[in-house]
Amino acid sequence: MSVADFNFGRLFRDHVDGDRLAAIDLTKFDAPREVTYRELDACCDAVARGLADAGFGAGDRIGLLALNRWEYLAVLFGAMRAGCVPVPVNNKLPADAVEYVLRDSGARLVFSEAPLRKLAPADITFVDLDSDFDEFCDPGRFDSVEPGDDRVSMQPYTSGTTGKPKGVLLTHDRQIWAARTLVEYRRLVAEDRILISAPFFHKNALVAIKTALLPGACLVILPKFDVAQSIQAIADHKCTMTTGVPTMMYMILQEEKLLASADTSSIRTISMGSAPCSESLLDGLKRFFPHAEINLNYGTTEGGPIMLGWYHPDGMPRPLHSVGYPIPGCEFKFIDGPHEKEGELICRNPGVALGYHNLPEVTAERFVDGWYHTGDVMRQDDDGWFYFIGRTDDMFVCGGENIYPSEVEALLERHDEIVQAAVLPFDDERKGQLPYAFVVPKEGVTLDVGAVKKFALANGPAYAHPREVFFLPEMPLSGTNKIDRNALRDHVAAEMNNTES
Repeated sequence: MSVADFNFGRLFRDHVDGDRLAAIDLTKFDAPREVTYRELDACCDAVARGLADAGFGAGDRIGLLALNRWEYLAVLFGAMRAGCVPVPVNNKLPADAVEYVLRDSGARLVFSEAPLRKLAPADITFVDLDSDFDEFCDPGRFDSVEPGDDRVSMQPYTSGTTGKPKGVLLTHDRQIWAARTLVEYRRLVAEDRILISAPFFHKNALVAIKTALLPGACLVILPKFDVAQSIQAIADHKCTMTTGVPTMMYMILQEEKLLASADTSSIRTISMGSAPCSESLLDGLKRFFPHAEINLNYGTTEGGPIMLGWYHPDGMPRPLHSVGYPIPGCEFKFIDGPHEKEGELICRNPGVALGYHNLPEVTAERFVDGWYHTGDVMRQDDDGWFYFIGRTDDMFVCGGENIYPSEVEALLERHDEIVQAAVLPFDDERKGQLPYAFVVPKEGVTLDVGAVKKFALANGPAYAHPREVFFLPEMPLSGTNKIDRNALRDHVAAEMNNTES
């Protein structure tokens, strides 16, 4: 069977004849549910048969609105086997945003859980994964639909931080290329146990799922991110890899006593993406996970999805603050920059998405002749390493100078007593916009505003130093476990109101 005829729902077909574990579901943390590949495969077929029985088939969108659980995998891959297109939905969104995603996708059926029922429109058929799932499934063998070239397999949505969420059209053939490439690149093997607590609707978790199941590894599933449970799960289930975003790792490192008492020696890989991370974070991870190789990955849902990784072909160590080196099969160019090695990054590889659902104009703008325009400003050094400068839509002007928040954040995080920093622009009549900083100090440390400003002025351009500094015990998180920048703006508004009153 050619790649074009390969149904991505059969990703793990080579492992279904034995009793190898596909997943350990920790929804009931003290009573783990072990699922073999044979069982998962049978359930995927049962979902596909159930969908066919209900009249769903090629191209029909199927919503997935649930916390992480093993049945999520069965619906994800079972829907693809039936020729349907699963639509993972962010369960942290408000009801109007969830409705927008389901309406935009055209989903008429959603698999979910009772506590999340209120988020879905009442006129969309609802299958409760706790009470209705077994009845919906139709046990028995199912012959998967052969998709052919460029048939859409999955439609995840962007986070919507710069507008409404956009449905990304991923295909069967392009996903299998990406999964095979990343398994080889990440050196994943059947003996791996991969802890996933990042939400399944997010790119990071979806990549981890695909690259775990292809080689026959085992997923250790937490329903949602919990610091203590994450550390305990590593120790109890001898996880070899964990994945997430830097904010999750910052929170784990705050639990020093728990980390010191847990056996984390089994972890050989920590994979992070979706945001830059500081050298202090890397140092902390090396301290508590001494046997781990830390993989910093850059990618987007649309772009393949991982385009940059840890390894250099000549064995060079990753330089400070680099976000990676191109993985095999990925081409890159820079546009609209000061020279040929800096500017907006555009990329091309066999895994790039087809475009956006129901958005032909945006698709034509962002996907041009096979090249995807990322919207990320990067530079490349003489050895080929890439460095993230900022988003084209994040850049703001202060007194005529361009400021990228990520550069100021990286500067502040070099301070010995700062764990994490975020920077946002706020309007100013004279300068246009000013940078405000939000800082998480190290535990037990007392920082003052003057010290932070002084450090920024001494180590960076004066125009970029934060005009206001707010100290937080921890960063507020969005549904994808990234920093919730809207919550930071609300914090400033509350602080200003308190000052005025």
